Amino acid sequence: MKITANYVDIKNKIIFPATVEVIGSKIISISKIDTPQTTFILPGFIDAHVHIESSMLVPSEFARLAVMHGSVATVSDPHEIANVLGVSGVEFMLQNAQKVNFNFNFGVSPCVPATPFETSGAVLDTKSVKKLLKYPKLNHLAEVMAFPSVINNEPEIMAKIQAAKDLDIPIDGHAPFLSGDDLKKYIDAGITTDHEASSYEEGKEKLDLGMKILIREGSAAKNYEALSPLIQEYPDKLMFCSDDKHPNDLLKSHINSLVKRSVVLGYDVFDVLKIACLNPVEHYNLDVGQLRVGDKADFIEVTDLKSFKVLSTCINGMIVYKNSKTQIKSLHVKPLNNFKAEKTTCKDFLFEAKCKTLEVIQVIDHELFTLEKKYHTHADGNFSVDLEKDILKIIVLNRYEKASAALSFINGFNLKSGAIASCVAHDSHNIIAVGCSDEEISKAVNLLVHTKGGISAVDGDKTLHLPLEVAGIMSNDDAFEVAKKYEELDLFVKEILGSTLDAPFMTLSFMALLVIPEIKLSDKGLFNGKEFHFISTCSIEN
Repeated sequence: MKITANYVDIKNKIIFPATVEVIGSKIISISKIDTPQTTFILPGFIDAHVHIESSMLVPSEFARLAVMHGSVATVSDPHEIANVLGVSGVEFMLQNAQKVNFNFNFGVSPCVPATPFETSGAVLDTKSVKKLLKYPKLNHLAEVMAFPSVINNEPEIMAKIQAAKDLDIPIDGHAPFLSGDDLKKYIDAGITTDHEASSYEEGKEKLDLGMKILIREGSAAKNYEALSPLIQEYPDKLMFCSDDKHPNDLLKSHINSLVKRSVVLGYDVFDVLKIACLNPVEHYNLDVGQLRVGDKADFIEVTDLKSFKVLSTCINGMIVYKNSKTQIKSLHVKPLNNFKAEKTTCKDFLFEAKCKTLEVIQVIDHELFTLEKKYHTHADGNFSVDLEKDILKIIVLNRYEKASAALSFINGFNLKSGAIASCVAHDSHNIIAVGCSDEEISKAVNLLVHTKGGISAVDGDKTLHLPLEVAGIMSNDDAFEVAKKYEELDLFVKEILGSTLDAPFMTLSFMALLVIPEIKLSDKGLFNGKEFHFISTCSIEN
């Protein structure tokens, strides 16, 4: 195979017309020519931190969409499925990923569950982590979410970190708002990256202390605008990532959108491409080609260096996307799961108000962190919602064993009617729901119970439902169909139920993630993520 185009040499910051010759999976020659070309060839884009499961697609289907946008590789933490199925879940991801032509790179998840304050379907203890680190396809220790445990030098997490150090592999971080001496302790433990920085100041402090920053732009968490000024100052220490991206968003764009956005803002094109294409390869020691003689033929052809419209994507010497069509075929996937929750009634979600002041989770659109808000109620007995003030009920129901639901209240979803529910609830993936009435919450939850996982939306008698048969968090359906069904659900929640959030289901999925401050709800109760302890929904203030 030969491709003639303007060759983009990122490291040397030069562009010249050339013919790239590929035999098998390797580039055997790059020959400079005199004739100017209209298209450009460059290394493929890499998502430096993504949870494949959050796309609601298995890896083989994720790849079918990603290659359309010039992505040739991902660095992924499989802790979503690990929280449901443990080692067998990680093995499923590896096995499925190997069936398609895409450079998947998985890490070993050290925080399963993320905290001991929730119920997960499995636990990856130190023995399990050490076992997984020996797998040839697992090349780094994934995000160390238990930053308080690292700061306090707790034996179990430190043993997992030491196991990675012994193998001399990268260790990923997760440290929202961590600063000062605590941040130094965290970095000194061996943590090399962070994707949770949400302000320029936070990102700069972490960079100056030796971390590499992953600029995140996902379906819910959007930190690019705040962090993009770092591109000019630290191009050698940055990477791009999506972290969590829903199927409809992945159908529209991937890392290519950040590349385009950066160039439009005036950042040097070679710096931007270094961040998108090369830095992840060097940091994680990825077996991904960098468009050099002898490298694997992993590259893309684009129309220009402004829009970055992808004409073709090549991985391992094979064209996987061309003529606006993915060349990766859909595969049959046999479902596996861990789901024991039973059908509910509206009585399961009654809340007896024993005080006049309630603790409320306040949602911030485009962010994963929440704020603590107080709401004064005049209810005498059961309190449900206050639609006028956007105080809705939120519940988390254990899906691994029979238990009562945890109940609290939330502000920011702006539902005017109905309810939404999801079995995608980071990181333990219990059932989470928000709604305007106990009846509709129960109905939305029961749709998930019926199919043992999925996402749903209810408005009176009208229901929409996307089953997720694989671990209750991924579909075994065609990627394009999943994206279409998810788009319908997303629009229904916004246009019919009235949510003003950019990504209501993605936002909902993070309301149980206890390691992101300020307050969240697990299946065991309302939790203060700053001080790491449970609090009562009924405030002691009256």
